Amino acid sequence: MARLLAIGEASQVLGVSITTLRRWEAEGRLVPEHTAGKHRRYDLSRLRPELFFAGSDNRRTIAYARVSSHDQKEDLERQKQVLELYCARQGWTFEVIADLGSGMNYRKKGLKRLLDDVVDGRIGRLVITHKDRLLRFGAELVFAICEAKNVEVVILNQGEDTTFEEDLAKDVLDVITVFSARLYGSRSRKNQKLLDGVKKAVGESGAC
Repeated sequence: MARLLAIGEASQVLGVSITTLRRWEAEGRLVPEHTAGKHRRYDLSRLRPELFFAGSDNRRTIAYARVSSHDQKEDLERQKQVLELYCARQGWTFEVIADLGSGMNYRKKGLKRLLDDVVDGRIGRLVITHKDRLLRFGAELVFAICEAKNVEVVILNQGEDTTFEEDLAKDVLDVITVFSARLYGSRSRKNQKLLDGVKKAVGESGAC
């Protein structure tokens, strides 16, 4: 199906009358393009993105999983299993991308690959178990990019992530490690004393 439609074709695709389309245009709800001959043309990718991209073989479903540290590998495997089971039940052809790193780190290899593919139009659907599995802060920005690229975002659990407190504590520890190393030097006694104190506090809060 062509991407740019005449007003009659666009009305059929949307199931509304030509008069309705003209009214929507007057209200600013639709902004058509114009040919050299001043004829209106409506962009199908904006009117019905699911129709425009439905036949595209190169837009994949990506399931993304992440944990903060190596001792959470069991949770990473659980995430992957949940994602794989869900995608399989929907009948989707999919790929799992997994990252091991802080939710505050925007340079993780898997996340970078995911964002590159979204921007380049190679992904049609993103599936995650919780919003925070994507990023601790900034997930909404990624979702906005997905929306702009007509990528469907599926979040399996809108509730609280069971690993939230442990994960956040490890992310905060990572931040403190970096800044204390810059302040005192990575091998200084002050740096080590500060890190030991933070690790003890994190351990005590996790035991509560």
